[in-house]
Amino acid sequence: MFNSINIPFSKIAGFFKVLVCALLFSGCYLTVNQVQAQGKPKVVQFSGIVATGDSLYGVPGVTVYVPKAGRGTVTNDYGYFSLAVLAGDSIVVRAVGYRHLTVKIPRNYDKQSYSVVLELKEDMNVLPEVRIWPYPTEKDFKQAFMNLKLPTKDLTGPERSLSESVMAQIFNNTPVGPSANFRNTMDMQQLQYDRNRGIAPNPYTNNPLLNPLSWFKFINQVKNGDLKKK
Repeated sequence: MFNSINIPFSKIAGFFKVLVCALLFSGCYLTVNQVQAQGKPKVVQFSGIVATGDSLYGVPGVTVYVPKAGRGTVTNDYGYFSLAVLAGDSIVVRAVGYRHLTVKIPRNYDKQSYSVVLELKEDMNVLPEVRIWPYPTEKDFKQAFMNLKLPTKDLTGPERSLSESVMAQIFNNTPVGPSANFRNTMDMQQLQYDRNRGIAPNPYTNNPLLNPLSWFKFINQVKNGDLKKK
C-alpha cells in the first residue's frame, strides 16, 4: 500500500549534523545573552531629603553627585532630590559648611527606586584668614594711607566746621561758662583757706628758709644732736 522511499544514509547523517549544530549555536547564543543581562547594572531612581541634625527642614543647594558617571543634581528649596543611578554606584553628598556623605547602592539591588533621608553634620574646621591688599606689602599700604589727602571741595558745611583747625580755634577762643567760673572761684577760695591754715602749699612754705616750721624743726635737730656725725 505504501511506497518505500530509499534515502541514502549519508544524507540522513548530514541532516542530523546540521540540526545538532543549529541547536548548539542557539544554546550558546541564549547563554551569552543571559550572561550579558546578568552583568549589566540595573537603573535605580535614587531620591530623598537632605536635612541637618538640629532641624527638621531640608537643606537647599546640596550637591548630589556620582563621580564615576560624572553626573549629579542639587536639592531644591525643601532639600529634596531625585537622580537616576546604577546599582553599585557610590553617590557623594556635599554642602558648604557640612561634612561630606557617601551613599553606596548595593550591587545586587533589584528594586526600581531607592529612597533615603540624609542627615548632614556641621564641619567645624575654621579656615585661615585671607587678607586682600591692593599693595604688595602691608608697609606700602600703611604709607599710602598716611599720605592720603581727603578732598575738601565736596565737604558740606558741617563737615568743614568740624575740621581739626576750626575746633582748636573754637576751644581757644570760647570763654568759660558760668558753671566753670563758679567751680574755679570755689576752688580758689578753698585753696586760700588751706594756705591760711598752713596745710596747703604757698610761696612761703615752698622756700624752707622762709618757713618758720622748717626753722623750728632744724633747731630741734641741732639740740638733739641729730646732725652730729656718728
